[in-house]
Amino acid sequence: MDRKEFTNYITETYGTYADFPFMQYPDFAVFRHANNKKWFAVIMDIPKSKLGLKDEGIISIMNLKCDPILVGSLRSETGIFPAYHMNKTNWISVALDGSVDSEKIKWLIDISFGLTAVKIKNKEIPNENPEF
Repeated sequence: MDRKEFTNYITETYGTYADFPFMQYPDFAVFRHANNKKWFAVIMDIPKSKLGLKDEGIISIMNLKCDPILVGSLRSETGIFPAYHMNKTNWISVALDGSVDSEKIKWLIDISFGLTAVKIKNKEIPNENPEF
């Protein structure tokens, strides 16, 4: 899947549309939760050198929030890098050049969406057994 297909996937799956908040970078697409405005994905085209690649040219990537426990092992895989311009402990950059399986990227989007969603506090969870 390419950049456009992932944009469509996110819109169809999560009901959110890309936001383009950077005047200097009009193609940087940010996807946010409707209720808390937190980012869960950013799609952008950047120089390959920004990811430590020796090739010249531009690459489409998606930044996704990830559980820090998974970050190290994921970054050892082809096409997954320390996050470009984000906290490298909690975020990864995923190449959208076909080097990472589409299903894996969808799984990573799901993780990012969940990690950035509104958290329900314990006191808001109804007690199903009021005797305790």
